[in-house]
Amino acid sequence: MYIILYTIKIKPNQEEDFIEAWKGLTELIYKNEGSLGSRLHKKDALSYFAYAQWPDKETFDNAGGNLPKEANRFREKMRASCEKFEVLETFEMIEDLLKKQQSE
Repeated sequence: MYIILYTIKIKPNQEEDFIEAWKGLTELIYKNEGSLGSRLHKKDALSYFAYAQWPDKETFDNAGGNLPKEANRFREKMRASCEKFEVLETFEMIEDLLKKQQSE
């Protein structure tokens, strides 16, 4: 598994717009590009951390060409709500000991 870590700085009063756009774009990437999803974490009022999981680096490197036009709306909304959105690190996962969530 290939992991990408992101650091994000939100503009003041843009949290709702950013989260909506992040969720929408993440869902489209998951459905159309073969990602395994992403998680978003809040550090403080304007600072976030996210990580995305991909089956492998090749799938990640080849992603981007299968997204619908709707993705552009989410990208623009994210750009407008962020001061900074950058890749912090990339990793190959060696072991996964996170517990699976039980379905209700």
